[in-house]
Amino acid sequence: MKDSSIIYRKAMTEDAEKIVAFYNFVGGETTFLSFEKDEYPLNVEEQVSAIEALEGNETNIMLMAMDGDEIAGIATINSSHKIKARHEGELGIVVAKKYQGQGIGTELITRLIEWARGNGVTTRIRLDTRADNPTAVALYMKFGFIVEGCCRNSTLLNGKYYDLYIMGMML
Repeated sequence: MKDSSIIYRKAMTEDAEKIVAFYNFVGGETTFLSFEKDEYPLNVEEQVSAIEALEGNETNIMLMAMDGDEIAGIATINSSHKIKARHEGELGIVVAKKYQGQGIGTELITRLIEWARGNGVTTRIRLDTRADNPTAVALYMKFGFIVEGCCRNSTLLNGKYYDLYIMGMML
């Protein structure tokens, strides 16, 4: 079910406060993210700087799915500026729990892949996801990502270890 009221756009500096609040909130909605509630590493000023650094950057992007003034999801591709590694972008994505199952994650990834194919630099996308998150693994595989490796016991949460899949795709 695709929600046509969702607007997709690049992040702007005036979004910084909402972005920080969003990440700090969604960190508490699931254990599948790499951070917990209130563990997002940037404050508002640092987020403003990070968004400013995206201007004119051909290999890094932050896309937002907006429901009016509310962030429904955020997806990013971040690449190194080193010559040997800049062809590879790392994908990160989170959709707020109340917006999941509406095609927002699919649309964000579709847009990121299209952007990467058109930027003239990115030829490979990689991501990490918990092996016990079948919904995410299936979504990524739908786009052509394959499991390239498994980091055993990579995540420790509440005394339990979880494996992390390294997934990638060539464009």
